[in-house]
Amino acid sequence: MTLSEELSWRGFVNQTTLNSITDLDEKPLNFYWGCDPSADSLTIGNLAAGMMARVFMKHGYRATLLVGGATGMIGDPKDDEERSLKGLDEVEHNKKSIAGQYSQIFGDMAFELVDNYDWFKDVGYLQFLREVGKQFSMSQLLDREFVKSRVGEGKSGLSYAEFSYSLIQGYDFLHLFRTRGVTLQLCGADQWGNSLSGVELIRKNESAEAHVWSTPLIINKATGKKFGKSEGGAIWLDENKTSVFKYYQFWLNADDKGVIDYLKVYTPLEKEEIDRLETATKKNPGAREAQKVLAYEATKLIHGADRAENARNASAALFGDTPFEQLLKEEIEMLKGELPTTASGDLVNALVTSGLAASNSEARRLIQSGAVSVNGTKVADEVSLSAPSLIKKGKNSFALAV
Repeated sequence: MTLSEELSWRGFVNQTTLNSITDLDEKPLNFYWGCDPSADSLTIGNLAAGMMARVFMKHGYRATLLVGGATGMIGDPKDDEERSLKGLDEVEHNKKSIAGQYSQIFGDMAFELVDNYDWFKDVGYLQFLREVGKQFSMSQLLDREFVKSRVGEGKSGLSYAEFSYSLIQGYDFLHLFRTRGVTLQLCGADQWGNSLSGVELIRKNESAEAHVWSTPLIINKATGKKFGKSEGGAIWLDENKTSVFKYYQFWLNADDKGVIDYLKVYTPLEKEEIDRLETATKKNPGAREAQKVLAYEATKLIHGADRAENARNASAALFGDTPFEQLLKEEIEMLKGELPTTASGDLVNALVTSGLAASNSEARRLIQSGAVSVNGTKVADEVSLSAPSLIKKGKNSFALAV
């Protein structure tokens, strides 16, 4: 496949300043893509654009990856309210974390890492107004969607700092054009307006052409809502915010309507394999083969093959696909961080102390009705538990005896 064909197939075609998407196939360009350190981790929303960048790199495009130390000190404007300003120490910590996640996403692919604070720290206010501010009309800036959503009667308002964000991001593109020959910016759909600022600056200041390519928002076809959140909130790449097990489970629980789309976006699997999974899903959706491959591949990409394998085995043990006794120590530790735990010993007491039963009498009724299993085997008597043991009530309630 050509680059334009692969972008179309994977669902990475949205808005662009190019005349035709096939222009991408003519000659590999230098591009940049970046994120602000508004948190110390990226989410799978950021990851979608990162996976698009991987496709460009695969086809020979040269990548500059930016971590926005300068823009992070102001904050990317939101549609509803002003972001809180972050301290220098927090921004510095977040920058290092995000730079590390770039390495996870792109693996051994070649890229240059830059921080826009490195050039903005030397830019004077008057210089910025003359070189950047002079190139934009107020009507042009007021027409931006994020400004419209914040300015007006009954709306939250917008500070001058956030209003200037678009110009700052535009200067990034101009600087990278001058210093690295970057002529293409990749971005998420929500950054389209901000990204156009750089195209304008390069045209006016350098009499040169530059372009933007955006990826669409990923939509959950089952709900019609923006994809990327669970009941607990955003899905983060940092395992301290979203554990490896929960990360794996999120993908494993993908809806049938969207799972093939998610495979195209969030894994590097090639068309032949994804087409095979699409056929298998249509023939036997109950087997959930596509979801299992998605969960493993998406987790492997961010957390590595060993952790993905641990999560797969731990998950399989919960639902009887893998004997609990075969789990490795690290896989049991993974479950210990996710499930209620109780002391080994008496099963009735374990059911109550873990919260699986409200009382001893309810625990005994559950056991007698065959609703309780230990290590994958249903029990009908009040057995004694060794450690570790996996207790299961019904189909989806678990505890770990330790």
